[in-house]
Amino acid sequence: MSGFAKIFTGQRVAVLGLGRNGLPAAASLAAMGAEVTAWDDQEAARAEAMAQGIAVAPLAPSGVDALLLSPGIPHRLPAPHPVAAAFLAAGVPILCDVEFLYRAVRASGSAAKFVGITGTNGKSTTTALLAHILAGAGVSVAAGGNLGPAALALPFLPDRGVYVLEMSSYLLERIARLRFDAAAMLNLSPDHLDRHGDMAGYIAAKRAIFARQEAADWAVIGIDDDDSRALADSLSGPGIVRISGANRDGADIRLEGGRLRDQDGVLADLSQARALPGAHNAQNAAAAAALARALAVPRAAIAEGIASYPGLPHRAERIADIAGVLFINDSKATNAASAARALACHERIVWIAGGIAKAGGIASLAPLFPRVSEALLIGRDAPQFAETLARHGVAHRLVGTLAAAVPAAFAAARAEGAVVLLSPASASFDQFANFEARGEAFRALVAALADGEGR
Repeated sequence: MSGFAKIFTGQRVAVLGLGRNGLPAAASLAAMGAEVTAWDDQEAARAEAMAQGIAVAPLAPSGVDALLLSPGIPHRLPAPHPVAAAFLAAGVPILCDVEFLYRAVRASGSAAKFVGITGTNGKSTTTALLAHILAGAGVSVAAGGNLGPAALALPFLPDRGVYVLEMSSYLLERIARLRFDAAAMLNLSPDHLDRHGDMAGYIAAKRAIFARQEAADWAVIGIDDDDSRALADSLSGPGIVRISGANRDGADIRLEGGRLRDQDGVLADLSQARALPGAHNAQNAAAAAALARALAVPRAAIAEGIASYPGLPHRAERIADIAGVLFINDSKATNAASAARALACHERIVWIAGGIAKAGGIASLAPLFPRVSEALLIGRDAPQFAETLARHGVAHRLVGTLAAAVPAAFAAARAEGAVVLLSPASASFDQFANFEARGEAFRALVAALADGEGR
């Protein structure tokens, strides 16, 4: 990491997990003077670390100042990794890479601001949108965390810089000193309950984004769901901003007639923001606008940034129009609440869904089923989804794979005058490495379909 001195000299840090977060974290910590020992259960990952000059050996807590644990590795529920359990029992702090970034920035003398964004859905879009607004306003900005680059791969920013960080519950349960100058909680719905025990544990992990905030800091909270409204009501202070993607009473920033408004008038016209369709994106835009206002970005720059935002891959992404059929890649929808947002944007849908279902499956989507002309089901839990759809009289087929689903969806959509929507409401790990790989496979299959149509 350029710009950081040897600020961790004399500290011994263990790193468990050498994937997207762990490997750059280990290299960065070593570059900043820490004595790093790393481990991964996969031999190939250990070999890659050793090739980069990182010391690799089995980890033990004795004499270690902290364990940097990759987000996907549990240290409590559903079952702790044995190494993490040993460190936890020994009282060694278990931290995430964002915590180390914060310590590095502050120890290097920079007063750069830290902005954190969490919520069950919309984190990535809001993070990227805020970074886009800030960059357009001439602010030195670096975005990452759960989105994009790992935190310790981000550059050093000077006093006027802003780190915009997507914070998952996995990251938030491993912070200790980190204080966000501005933080947003977008929404709450059941997710990762195996990791946090129950909904109360999940909310407690998310709530940590507001930990250690001071009177001058900002807390932005969506109030479009009951749990988030209750959280907003439990907080106090002058920096609390309530937002809504609708027109809810009590919202400081809300959507009225297609426009985002605050007490001073119109902030942005969302009809000009092609990459931000639907009420869920109105909430994301409201959060980004609130955070930008907290950072003193001019109103005109906020409006321009929202209008010019290009969108993120795999989030309600329009990827093709073939013979009048629109194909939408919403592979990031790994739970029902996220899929609901895409389903609500279209009147007639051929829906590709399935994978590894989250708790509750797709039962909560029943109010949106009238929009579904037909569902094509893939993946491990397709039979479970089929049972739910059958109870509600929704036409469906179990097609097994995405490769089978795409041409079948195209034929059905042409007949029905519908859009083709990949919004799986499921994790991808039964058939793909991650939601990105699933989305890229969908993109490739649609491109092949377009070639076959002579386009």
